[in-house]
Amino acid sequence: MSATVYIFIANVAVWLGVAGYLAFLASRSAGLEKRIRQLELLGDEHDG
Repeated sequence: MSATVYIFIANVAVWLGVAGYLAFLASRSAGLEKRIRQLELLGDEHDG
């Protein structure tokens, strides 16, 4: 294989890694938003 093919494969691997990391962050963000909503509901119950 030529150097261009290796560079292309490395580029694809990097972008797959970036996409996977962004999906991970989106998942964690959704979980944290859900947890914040739960805490806000608990806070509302204690306040009134």
